[in-house]
Amino acid sequence: MAKKWSNRNLPGALHFVTGNVRNRLPIFRQEAACRAFMGELQNLKTKRECKLIALVVMPDHFHLIVNPRDGEIREWTGALKSLAAKRLVGIAPESWFLKNETEHQVWQESFKALPLWSNWMIWQKINYIHNNPLKAGLVNSAKDYQWSSFCSFYKMEAEEILQVDEDWWWADDVQKLERSMAEWEKELEEKRMK
Repeated sequence: MAKKWSNRNLPGALHFVTGNVRNRLPIFRQEAACRAFMGELQNLKTKRECKLIALVVMPDHFHLIVNPRDGEIREWTGALKSLAAKRLVGIAPESWFLKNETEHQVWQESFKALPLWSNWMIWQKINYIHNNPLKAGLVNSAKDYQWSSFCSFYKMEAEEILQVDEDWWWADDVQKLERSMAEWEKELEEKRMK
């Protein structure tokens, strides 16, 4: 069986990322929680050089399309979840998160990061992200959902913490993707030889 592409560090690729709150607790119904998460996302975007293409924060999960400059999506997402968890615990009512002996757990252990290979996939995920609140019955129009990049993406008035990048790619992304594809093909060939 071929190794999955999900959660694979893939320099040069856009990644569709999903993260869920532990036990699907709807903490993002609180404006303070959304602002805390978005603040950490924007800070990390600058700190670890990342292009942010689209996002939505739903009551109990988030979706993003990002392009970390170094391609290390696992590390980038882990950093986002860690930084956001610290901020969220700092503002949270005691009942929000289960506390073990030493720390609160905000997120489910895993997350999903899927590289996007084609224009069709990229636009399918952008539309999925922006229509998620509509599909969930939270709003009557995608542009009305406060915690989405819809307005920023389509150049309407949007808060600073919801801003996305107009340029999705780094100058050397083509070369990075070519190297990644060559490594992947080599890996597959080695598996076939076993």
